Amino acid sequence: MKKLLNRENLTLALCIALFPPIWAVLAPHLGVQTGAVALICAGVYAAAGNQVKLAVPMSLGFLAGDAWAVLALWVMSLLPFGESLTLFLTLFVMGGLAVIISSLLPKVFYCPAWLCGWAIGLTILAPAGLGAVGTTPWQIGAAMLAGIWYVGVLVEWIHQKLCTGKK
Repeated sequence: MKKLLNRENLTLALCIALFPPIWAVLAPHLGVQTGAVALICAGVYAAAGNQVKLAVPMSLGFLAGDAWAVLALWVMSLLPFGESLTLFLTLFVMGGLAVIISSLLPKVFYCPAWLCGWAIGLTILAPAGLGAVGTTPWQIGAAMLAGIWYVGVLVEWIHQKLCTGKK
């Protein structure tokens, strides 16, 4: 039976204990108030197998989802229907379009990241409403990229170096 606390698990624990908190401390100093978004995006990256080849389409998917959230709020502000029907129609059409577009362009957009990014954006932006969006989508986008490239790609690279001992 394999030891549960082996070198791989311990070095991963060290990396996760060290690097995401650095981002959490630095993010507000960089003007990013949505720093925790990075952890969600890093989790999606890890769940997809920490595959560097997915980092670009995943990044573009998250950013598309972020933009999709702003667009969804704008669309909902224009529709003349009740709140529930407006929400349903917007999610129905835009969700379907996101899947179709990412299916047609899988090397450009990673569909789960697009949908997750959209959900993140709506969760953060919807309570304040379209009029209060300000720079928040940019902050969300910055945190998404930090999640993929810093917490995802860089931390996994460091983790692998520590595990193998190679330089």
